[in-house]
Amino acid sequence: MISFSHIKTAENSSARAGILHTDHGDIPTPIFMPVGTVGSVKGVYHKDLKEDIGAKIILGNTYHLYLRPGLDTLHKAGGLHRFEGWDRPILTDSGGFQVFSLTRIRKITPEGCTFASHIDGSRHTFTPENNVDTQRIIGADIMMAFDECCPGDADFRYAEKSLTLTQNWLERYTAQFDRTQPLYGYDQTMFPIIQGCVYPDLRKRAVEHALSLDGPGRGGYAIGGLAVGEPTEKMYEMLELVCPLLPSGKPRYLMGVGTPANILEGIDRGVDMFDCVMPTRNGRNGMLFTHNGIMNMRNKKWEQDFSPIEEDGASFVDKAYTKAYLHHLFIAGEMFAAMIASQHNLAFYLSLVRDAREHILAGDFASWKADSVRRIMTRL
Repeated sequence: MISFSHIKTAENSSARAGILHTDHGDIPTPIFMPVGTVGSVKGVYHKDLKEDIGAKIILGNTYHLYLRPGLDTLHKAGGLHRFEGWDRPILTDSGGFQVFSLTRIRKITPEGCTFASHIDGSRHTFTPENNVDTQRIIGADIMMAFDECCPGDADFRYAEKSLTLTQNWLERYTAQFDRTQPLYGYDQTMFPIIQGCVYPDLRKRAVEHALSLDGPGRGGYAIGGLAVGEPTEKMYEMLELVCPLLPSGKPRYLMGVGTPANILEGIDRGVDMFDCVMPTRNGRNGMLFTHNGIMNMRNKKWEQDFSPIEEDGASFVDKAYTKAYLHHLFIAGEMFAAMIASQHNLAFYLSLVRDAREHILAGDFASWKADSVRRIMTRL
């Protein structure tokens, strides 16, 4: 069974420490989830994800996995866990964000969304019903409801129409979820996604509607449609509005966010779960996040800096290699540079949320967070 234990709320903050229990293992929260879109976290071995980085859960993406390797292969493999050799929890996005980003090659109707594959141009349709069926075959522990991700700069009229569509789809998605069963002998849960753009009335309406559909198998709530073009202050404002309206006994997942500072600010406002491609994507381009600030490893200033990448870093790569060596690898265009940087950044993100949890439990999260945000966003 999948359940959530809310252990403690921080003093002078809405930050929470908890444990999300799944059939593939327990997840201490707050947690950051590395993104493994097509069945792998780019450039990182699973052994290192577990033993060095400390990942408790990773993501897969329904849109990408549906197209390649395809549902027949995943079903015959026994689901994504077996296919990719990962025995800890997995969360799958519904693919909605990817489908709706294909602006020129998709069509949205009340029934669902028809889109053209970015791989070969073939036509496909996602409906709430077949999206449930697809995620059952993929076999993630946590399934995201199919929704429309409204642009962050949408006007009220568009945002309201989008939310109505998302709500209708959520009703159909939950009905199909309730009609179907997991395929591989372990429990699956679903998270409704709270949309509503930057409009408080729409966000409240989304929460009320999602709560009205509560029932067995609703393991938590996702907050979507943020960090998609709206000002950062608006994102924080929506979190301050939405989180207190959600049940304290279920986890809250902020989708696709973000920078280390965003994550600490989200934790401060009551968010439990995060994911983002930033640690690996920015790492591949030479940006390293550290406890003392941000480094661009392509900068010449590191050319003869023979100190460790990060003296007190969370990964073995931080002490095994120097800044000068990593700078050299990036300038030389070596694949190993991206691997080292990705591993470092993911280990940093996981260590950051572990530290946040420790300070929530210790009772000094608010002061620790204020100091940490200032340090981690400094440009070195």
